[in-house]
Amino acid sequence: MPLTDTNIRAAKAGQKIKKLSDGGGLQLWIFPNGAKRWRLAYRKDGKQKLLALGVYPEVTLRVALPRAGAAREHLSPSTSPVDTQRQDRRARAIAAANTFDAISFEWLEKKRREGRADSTLKKAEWLFSLVRLKIGKRAIADLTPAGILEAVRPIEAKGNHETAHKTLARIGAVCRYAVATARLDSDPTRDLRGALTAPNVKHQAAITSPDEFGALLRAIESYSGAAATRIALELLALTFVRPGELRHATWKEFDFDKSVWLIPPGRMKMRRPHTVPLSRQAIKHLTTLKELSGQDILLFPSERSKQRPMSENTLNGALRRLGFTSDEMTSHGFRASASTLLNECGLFSADAIERQLAHADEDAVRGVYSRGAYWSERVKLMQFWADECDRLRLSEAPKPLALRNAS
Repeated sequence: MPLTDTNIRAAKAGQKIKKLSDGGGLQLWIFPNGAKRWRLAYRKDGKQKLLALGVYPEVTLRVALPRAGAAREHLSPSTSPVDTQRQDRRARAIAAANTFDAISFEWLEKKRREGRADSTLKKAEWLFSLVRLKIGKRAIADLTPAGILEAVRPIEAKGNHETAHKTLARIGAVCRYAVATARLDSDPTRDLRGALTAPNVKHQAAITSPDEFGALLRAIESYSGAAATRIALELLALTFVRPGELRHATWKEFDFDKSVWLIPPGRMKMRRPHTVPLSRQAIKHLTTLKELSGQDILLFPSERSKQRPMSENTLNGALRRLGFTSDEMTSHGFRASASTLLNECGLFSADAIERQLAHADEDAVRGVYSRGAYWSERVKLMQFWADECDRLRLSEAPKPLALRNAS
């Protein structure tokens, strides 16, 4: 007799399990504790088997009937509903492991093992968070160009064009990783080239004329704020390293006897160690600084915590207090200042200047074989630059660098 909602509700528990049958193998088991559970009885290899279909009343008769019908469709000599359930669970587990979120996490862990900087990884994590609601839970194999573009468009719509491009680039990196690990046939972002509004590239502001740079050096010399901040600006001018490379510098990286500063690869943009020849002027500033922070690990610890470096805002803020706007000069701009003026003087090879700036060689093979090249020239270059800074600082009307004799 077919089951109805009425007789299911009216069925009472007994001392043993009661079984109410609807036909076709669908049964409702009523346990002595009052629990009611759906079962599908079937035979495989001549043996009686059971498949659980849920608990009443969470699974009503209306739901149990189609579940039983769907399970019976999978009955065959080689396959049972239990096998199908196991296959479905395995497929769901595989799908969960292959979502964009899961694979982006794998990609981040790979980059972490490769030694990428924490700041770079945190930036990537933040970019992924911008599209997580749209594509995070989707299987990577189901991503389409249109779906990815839909996820990135809201970033572009806010006018954050550079962030939109960087987000798309990171999505592409994860997709290419998925291709390499056989979980995706091709990178869907390759069809999105040109789909986003191109960002307006804004270079870091820098002073590149000799007389104005001399005025900047005079202003730094007269800085009345914290001595460590003034010395940091002096060293940025003399070494033209990236601000982060200086701010995170530790005393153990410096060899005063050899007049060199070895920056470890973990702090370099290109993940390669970088050696900076130290001029006499740089050594003098470092010696003064050692009296201030020589007992600390960092050269420039934050005022709030000795374990953290001073922020880049401290350096840029000092430039603002000296009267230089963000459109005129930034802490990163010392690199452009030195590069421009050194190239204009014509006394050193462009390769030596580029090597001292720690720029990557576009020719990978050439880069491998020229790591130690230009060292002697770079030593001369750095002392020349420090002397030139002194001359520009002391001269109200400096002569062009091209007129300067290398000797």
